[in-house]
Amino acid sequence: MTTEFTVLNLRPELEQAIVALGYEEPTPIQAGMIPLMLSGVDVIGQAQTGTGKTAAFALPILNNLETGKRAPQALVMAPTRELALQVSQAITTLGQFCRVRVLAVYGGAPYIKQINELKRGVDVVVGTPGRLIDLMKRNVLDLSQVRTVVLDEADEMLSMGFIEDIETILAATPAERQTALFSATMPTPIRRLADKYMRDPQSVTIRNEQMTIAATEQRYYLVNEREKTAVLTRLFEVEEISSALIFVRTRAGTGELANELSTRGFPSEALNGDLSQDARERTLGRFRAGQVKVLVATDVAARGLDIDDISHVFNYDMPEDSEIYVHRIGRTGRAGKTGIAITLATPFEKRRIKDIERFARTKLTQGAIPTTEEILALREGQIVKQITVWLTRGRCKTERAIVDKLVAEGVDPLEIAAVALKIARGDEKQRPIAPITELNEIRPARPVRGGGVRRDYAEKRPFTEKRAFGGEKPRFERPAHIKSHEGFPGAKFGGASHEPGMVRLAMSMGKMHGIRPSDVVGAIAYHADIPGNTIGKIYIDEERTLVDVQEQFVGQVLAKTGKYSIRKQAFTVEKA
Repeated sequence: MTTEFTVLNLRPELEQAIVALGYEEPTPIQAGMIPLMLSGVDVIGQAQTGTGKTAAFALPILNNLETGKRAPQALVMAPTRELALQVSQAITTLGQFCRVRVLAVYGGAPYIKQINELKRGVDVVVGTPGRLIDLMKRNVLDLSQVRTVVLDEADEMLSMGFIEDIETILAATPAERQTALFSATMPTPIRRLADKYMRDPQSVTIRNEQMTIAATEQRYYLVNEREKTAVLTRLFEVEEISSALIFVRTRAGTGELANELSTRGFPSEALNGDLSQDARERTLGRFRAGQVKVLVATDVAARGLDIDDISHVFNYDMPEDSEIYVHRIGRTGRAGKTGIAITLATPFEKRRIKDIERFARTKLTQGAIPTTEEILALREGQIVKQITVWLTRGRCKTERAIVDKLVAEGVDPLEIAAVALKIARGDEKQRPIAPITELNEIRPARPVRGGGVRRDYAEKRPFTEKRAFGGEKPRFERPAHIKSHEGFPGAKFGGASHEPGMVRLAMSMGKMHGIRPSDVVGAIAYHADIPGNTIGKIYIDEERTLVDVQEQFVGQVLAKTGKYSIRKQAFTVEKA
């Protein structure tokens, strides 16, 4: 073996596997993490997917395994079943000459097979927190002999509400264990977790995303919340897209947007956690082969996606964290190619653009939404260009014979050309240009008498409503993209919904619990299994929240009360 892996002093069986797999030298994260983990210290690795971080913790784990043990010696926690399977397969492959016993445990799979494997004895368990907890409660998962614990994609486990489960699992492992934490981003709760459960951790940070930013054109468009799809399809008309990855906030949202884009003439597929591993691989295979040009994904589902020729990344929903933004757009502008990252932001989210610019030390250019006239002109230009190319080639003998026959029958050649063009442009009927309205601007805070500021979040043009005793009073309609009652003139917390077809429900959580509108939509849509766009206005008060839900889904939402939670904080839902 003549590669740089030799300096790591790994077991011969591992060096043999490395040669068999064709690895020539460690990646930066591997070169930094492997020696630290081999020494037994706690480690924090910050690196994006595709940097080789799985091998960075798998090789030390395999190197330190003892033979003859029945209980697991290493535990890897992952946020999704897809990642758990990927990690377990990688460890098995790297340990192919070590006779390592690796078991992946995750929800949605039968218990009996996983239980039987645990009873027979395994060396490494890779699992999702929920299933790990279930197996511990059944007294079939013994963690008393675990020597190394790895938290993989810790930020995603945080966003999925697994922190309490992680703490429960860590409490069941020996206090003198080695802990390794891997995360693409390092939000404050993750740092707190590290402070609480790790002993003087050593850190290795690989910021490959920053290298791709220089090769990526970054733009944002200010849009009305309910017109994002209309704006997105307009951009699809004018951008030269070879392949695109679109990020949305929820699993339900991926399917809705993919279906909507396909209906409007832009074939798309969803990539989310509801897909089986086989379905995920088939979808990615079609994307890599160019059979599908557009993928709509959540951040979790896109983890492990390593494709170098994505021309565009779209942030349909803005990321919750600036680091996540950098991580997302790092998927374009790779392998020496340029890329384009486009973000759709509501006026209420414009301040977050500034946060991203400060964090990434870059500038996002505000773009102008293409007009109907511009799109029509572009379409005409494209068809004229195609005609010019074919006129130059002169390979239309069969079609020319048809035209000659029609002309001989007395048909006007110009009419023939016009009809032929109409037929050629028939697919444009599937791509209607969706209308967009004037932007819902947000007026800045301004001083008021007596100190402080007055915040007017309002439409540009007011409308009127009838007073109970006659006459009219001006009132401002709350913009659709604002999801909190705070600051709205005349907003009433309580009562029935003012929108037809909507029913107002009350949640037993509010500002004091640190929830945001996106938390509310995500939790209800996921647990009640309803589309996110069926949830209307949201009013967040100090101790509770009011949510408008389409009447047809109210029974479905109420039936799930007792099962709702946000970041492991349970809440109930009832009619307001």
